[in-house]
Amino acid sequence: MLEIIEEICKVAVEHGAEDVFLRSDEIPNARIGGQIHELGEKCITHEQMEAFWAHCGANEDSNKERDVSWKSPDQMRYRVNCFKSMGSLCAVLRPLRADIKELAELGLPEERLTSWLTRKNGLILVTGATGCGKSTSLAACLSWVSKNLSKHIITVEDPIEYLLKSDRSMISQRQVGVDTESFACGLRSALRQSPDVILVGEIRDYETARVALNACETGHLVVSTLHSANVAETAERLISMFPADERKSALMVLSKQLIGVMCQKLVATQQGGMCVLLEHIQNSGVLRKWIQEGEVGKISEFLEQGTTTENVRFIDSIMAAYRQGIITEEVAKGSCEDPAVFERMKLGVGHGSR
Repeated sequence: MLEIIEEICKVAVEHGAEDVFLRSDEIPNARIGGQIHELGEKCITHEQMEAFWAHCGANEDSNKERDVSWKSPDQMRYRVNCFKSMGSLCAVLRPLRADIKELAELGLPEERLTSWLTRKNGLILVTGATGCGKSTSLAACLSWVSKNLSKHIITVEDPIEYLLKSDRSMISQRQVGVDTESFACGLRSALRQSPDVILVGEIRDYETARVALNACETGHLVVSTLHSANVAETAERLISMFPADERKSALMVLSKQLIGVMCQKLVATQQGGMCVLLEHIQNSGVLRKWIQEGEVGKISEFLEQGTTTENVRFIDSIMAAYRQGIITEEVAKGSCEDPAVFERMKLGVGHGSR
């Protein structure tokens, strides 16, 4: 009964699918290169979906949704979310890939990131909207650490999306809900497991933010993500998690421990693939003072003064991709917070300041 689903997943992975979508009595689909494509012409039957649910430990009578891991007969691992839609049994499967790309191959600033990743302690944040490739970037970062440094890396993820390989480093991957109760619990436990580098899949709440900053203070390198639209918003979102009476002390710690922030967007290329647009900033000098004093709004003003190797604005990343013919004008304008800035930059007027 599961053979057809196993075959669908095998074909999808061979075509580079990021996700596989299954729904009873409908043709299966896959997300390939950011676009949704049908897989074949045959519908998945209710009986086949029922069998797959049961194989994943989900019951259509008692479960409305369930997160699980599944390994196919060809040893490919998947993150699976079983859910219902209008009464139909559905599942979204995401392949957990071991073929992690290099930093430069992903279009990431290799020199900047590797300089951050060699720090003994501090906080590195990779931010952006859901689906912008944060997990892919983090996997590339930790893969670089594993290949080049002798460290103990502990991850706390929800879910695990890439299978990391221990090379020079030793890696312990833990999944929320399976190996630990929550990000905060996993992070607290990690501090007792002799880590050098800790990946926290996402800082979602006060407790996780508090323990993450404490981990930096006690000599660990912490790498994590936040949902924020740009570099300046990142600091505001993180600090807003702390109650008012703790924000002053949190700002003090953050000003000292923050290494850098990289915010990213994933957009379609003219060639039919995807490319990453970036904004990043390294915490130093006057930035530390502004963070300590809670004047994080000045970070935007600082970035508007122009791009350096340490600090890059989205508009410069967008213009570079557009001028190189990687993205269309429509995509470039749609990636700007203010399309008028793009128009001025295209005409060579100013450098994008508002």
